[in-house]
Amino acid sequence: MTLLELEGVTRTVELPDDEPLHILRGVDLQVSVGDHVSIVGRSGSGKSTLLNLLGLLDNPTEGSIRFDGKLISDMSANQRDRARGRDVGFIFQQFNLLGGRTALENAMTPLLYASGKQFWRREQIALEMLDRVGLAHRAQSMPEKLSGGEQQRVAIARALVRGPRLILADEPTGALDVETGASVMALLDEVANTSGAALITITHDANIAALARRHYRLDRGVLAPVDVNRVLALAQPEVTL
Repeated sequence: MTLLELEGVTRTVELPDDEPLHILRGVDLQVSVGDHVSIVGRSGSGKSTLLNLLGLLDNPTEGSIRFDGKLISDMSANQRDRARGRDVGFIFQQFNLLGGRTALENAMTPLLYASGKQFWRREQIALEMLDRVGLAHRAQSMPEKLSGGEQQRVAIARALVRGPRLILADEPTGALDVETGASVMALLDEVANTSGAALITITHDANIAALARRHYRLDRGVLAPVDVNRVLALAQPEVTL
């Protein structure tokens, strides 16, 4: 079942007194329920712009985006916001944890916008998710008292507490050492598999990208599939991403 579909998507920015800047050029992508897709690309290739489109944060200049069969362009801003809050979980490289808030309070934040049982059970749900990522014993710890890997796990718990159908991991291991990064990706894959969520990893690290089941490279705004051997070849020292 297709969860997310991009067809002929472009993103162009008009610049004063200059030629238009074409950031994305005719991007086609289908992501199914339970899929794990990686997108690798060098800095300036359009990864951040594509992430905003995948996360329902922006509209394309041309082309169409469907989420769960519904055209994003037909949704109002409020409908898109609700769909994003309910169905999309973001995991960022820099964690973006709230200072002065415990790990539990950080993980619980998205549930403050939930309704019904999710809202009233928000503390229990967040604690269960922290336990799932191995941090129940650090629930009352402040972010500055946590290691980088622990902070990332809190960020993962926060992204997953509402049971998103799409998980977007933006350079999820960029601030971590190799061993912790591999552990984080294994956890993400496990959680996605268990919940049936689709996982899209956007990274410059070819080794992390190779862990996905389907692989793409974004180059100068053009997205193209690439086989796993080619992805790994991109990790060689002489190649600059």
